[in-house]
Amino acid sequence: MSDMKPLDGKVMLVTGAGGGIGRAIAMEAARAGASVVVNDIGASLDGERESSAAAQEAVTEIEKLGGKAVANGDDVSDPDGAKAMVRQATDAFGRLDAVVNNAGILRDQFFHKMTFENFDAVVKVHLYGTFNVSRAAADVMREQGSGSLIHMTSTSGLVGNLAQANYSAAKLGVAALSKSLALDLQRWNIRSNCIAPFAWSRMTSSIKVDSPEQEERVNRMKEMKPEKIAPLALHLASDAGADTTGQIFAVRNNEIFLMSQPRPTRSVHRGEGWDVECVASHAIPALKASYVPLDVSADVFCWDPV
Repeated sequence: MSDMKPLDGKVMLVTGAGGGIGRAIAMEAARAGASVVVNDIGASLDGERESSAAAQEAVTEIEKLGGKAVANGDDVSDPDGAKAMVRQATDAFGRLDAVVNNAGILRDQFFHKMTFENFDAVVKVHLYGTFNVSRAAADVMREQGSGSLIHMTSTSGLVGNLAQANYSAAKLGVAALSKSLALDLQRWNIRSNCIAPFAWSRMTSSIKVDSPEQEERVNRMKEMKPEKIAPLALHLASDAGADTTGQIFAVRNNEIFLMSQPRPTRSVHRGEGWDVECVASHAIPALKASYVPLDVSADVFCWDPV
């Protein structure tokens, strides 16, 4: 039938979907025919709980469009919370076809000032949250023999960024976790991919503006709407995305990138083996031309968004 929508009959759980990218993906998924579990604990940017109204507001919007959705206020960093949101999906809609692990908090600090609490809190939501929800969803998806896990990573982890050791570590951890899920779950037709989104949202709105260059960068980011992230996420959730797994994408306004994953770039060897002196005189000089510069995300993505 020509009026079939790309996600007809699918059930999607989107975490952190009360605002920003998560909300945009949830709304577009509903428009594309999916039934959606909108998860949001209603927390402030640093993770302090405020209210769970945001999830319900998104559900109300989806229902106004004629879509199907339920609100969930469980915490991704709690394994029981993750199980509860997956159970709500199957109770409400009978199955679970896709998860978008989007929930996140920020507690930016330069490393020499970073506390254990701020490292722990960010890793718990981003990395443990991604594990908890994926782990709970995997049981349902294995039984179905299909599913799509979509995780939000960041160029802060893939490339680097200042004052974000906690966030960067968690987001690169998410990329490695995604690859492991893709390998371990492929026999059940469950795929796992990452998206590094560039978009102006509540999370990026906390970026420090302390120079004209930074202000210009932030103004460029404001042009990048969260809705721009949705089409790739919906494709990865759809049957049309069935042969894509273990990949890392980035989306920046109208650009979609496939990101590299660490592989050897250069090697040196000595038949007789190495000692400290010849590492210094031979190995390092030979390898140095291929060193990765100490750059940040903005150095790599240095042209204006298209």
